[in-house]
Amino acid sequence: MSKPTIWISRKLSDNTQTRATRDYDVILNHDDVISGADEIVAMSAKADAILPCHSEIFDAGVVSRLSDRVKIIANHSVGVDHCDLAAFRQRGIVVTNTPDVLSDATAEIAMLLMLGAARRAPEGDELVRSGKWKSWSPSFMVGTQVSGKRIGIIGMGRVGQVMARRCRGFGMEVHYHNRSRLPAQLEHGATYHGTIETLLPVSDFVSLHCPATTATAGLMNAERLALLPKGSIVVNTARGALIVEDDLVAAIRSGHIAAAGLDCFVNEPGGNPEFAHHANIFMLPHIGSATRETRDAMGFRALDNLDAFFAGKEPRDRLV
Repeated sequence: MSKPTIWISRKLSDNTQTRATRDYDVILNHDDVISGADEIVAMSAKADAILPCHSEIFDAGVVSRLSDRVKIIANHSVGVDHCDLAAFRQRGIVVTNTPDVLSDATAEIAMLLMLGAARRAPEGDELVRSGKWKSWSPSFMVGTQVSGKRIGIIGMGRVGQVMARRCRGFGMEVHYHNRSRLPAQLEHGATYHGTIETLLPVSDFVSLHCPATTATAGLMNAERLALLPKGSIVVNTARGALIVEDDLVAAIRSGHIAAAGLDCFVNEPGGNPEFAHHANIFMLPHIGSATRETRDAMGFRALDNLDAFFAGKEPRDRLV
């Protein structure tokens, strides 16, 4: 009996690709290039399943053109804003993702961004690296202390809950907004806010951990940024679309927002060139889940979903 053929759209971890080639006929992307719409459609005629990343865009137009051969899209990501789920549902194509396994890694990056933005890490690194560090005084490189401050978490799912635990380790007072309130045993003393508008005024730091949807696009706009206390810090490790970037730049320029830590941007790859003019914006190139352990776990979770599907079972992480 022949094995199903899967197309792995990007270069994944060695362990993931080794397991995949053991169990499937695999089409690999050795050059690790991003595939556009026409390439995705062309490859769909060669595979029973696609294992893509968030870099491959499956909008309604692409989904409508996919070959009938493709039965499942096993995403190598938690977020699926690159997939038109309604279009996949109409086509009868199964879609899965990889929740749970990247929560710790992403929360680590959120903490790094929060601490780095608060303590002026980009400026300090550049000062030492460039050889321009020539003096010191008590007024030198003074930043914002994190310990004991109030953190507002928007999106208290898996990553948000890990972030809350990490923040409690710094003695921070945790506030959060979520679509629904968590059970008391999961709140661990955090204060729930039914609206973002009540959360922001009490947040010295705000960290975004919600998915990008039509409802959350532009979530942090000029009006909401203005609700934050003067001198607050914005952290985003979720999706770039959650922030109106021009509004964030304006708030940084005015001094209302003291700093920002960003791992995701509206335009990726590349980011926002305007941010580079502001030393108090600490930026990373969307590496929230980029650890060896997490990359293996994400790849294996995607393969677990494929294994279940081709065995006639319900994939654990089925979305459509």
